[in-house]
Amino acid sequence: MDRIQALRLFTRVVDLGSFSRAATEMRIGQPAATKQIARMEKEVGARLLHRSTHGVTPTEVGNLYYEKCKLIVHHDEEARSVATLMQSQIQGSLRISTSIAFGRRVLAPMVLDFMRTHPRLLIDLSFDDRYVNLVEQGVDVAIRMGRLADSTLGATYLGFSPWVAVAAPAYLQSHGVPAKPNDLLAHDALVYSTAQGDAIWHFTGAHEESLAIAVNGRLRSNNLSALLGAARDGFGVAVLPHYVASDGLRCGEIVSILDDWKLQGQEVHAVYPSPRMVPAKVQELVVWLQARFTGDWWCSDVRDLLGPPEVAVLRNRNCDARSA
Repeated sequence: MDRIQALRLFTRVVDLGSFSRAATEMRIGQPAATKQIARMEKEVGARLLHRSTHGVTPTEVGNLYYEKCKLIVHHDEEARSVATLMQSQIQGSLRISTSIAFGRRVLAPMVLDFMRTHPRLLIDLSFDDRYVNLVEQGVDVAIRMGRLADSTLGATYLGFSPWVAVAAPAYLQSHGVPAKPNDLLAHDALVYSTAQGDAIWHFTGAHEESLAIAVNGRLRSNNLSALLGAARDGFGVAVLPHYVASDGLRCGEIVSILDDWKLQGQEVHAVYPSPRMVPAKVQELVVWLQARFTGDWWCSDVRDLLGPPEVAVLRNRNCDARSA
């Protein structure tokens, strides 16, 4: 029996004036209850209870000990109530971690919408391309890309993130448009150095045939935005997550190529410190995100462009300004 439970047993024995009734209430045997109180008396070095045929009453020392025990038990119950409430309510702080590009372009707007529907939540949203230790960093939930390694963490599949091969129209005009993956061998590749097999690009054809192309190029980077900028400026062909390329595709600064072939995509997962006793605020966020990573979620911004004419004009002006 742990220390708090032992103190709770002692207070109930005093309250009820009976070992047997207290033992029944706490679902233990009377001999076990008697031994536990005797152990407590030995630890404090004083007799705490008078035993008689008429019942059990506290001694003078027992009375003083009882009052202190009541306070400890009360504070423990209060703490448990607060913990239970926090575990079941959508409130308090929620620390979220994700990668830089995905966080800035995709997750941040989603989290802001989530905050609007949960005004009692305090959000700490951190971006880091390294895998952070959730427990050490105090992270409640991390949104991670790619296949997960086996671990003791809890995880929920959110959706799929496709990749696309892109290049600037000016580059394609001067270097030619690749008609098949093997044509990339004659092109400058902009290589993302932390995913997609590094300098080996994997394609799947319409008949499920697979091709692995070892590309070459002058630029490698672990930053997706840098590769997007290089593709916009005509330095070569890049393979990028669709959510990174979408603005450039919409503006026409880059165009997709090899559309008859699929690139390897990435799974999107919500990861949390433990699969057991997941806080309600984490569960709520995960379910909320699952509803948003459905269908062609990465193309929603393209569909949304066909809205009020003044919005489309403004967006096109912004694209023109970036290209200038």
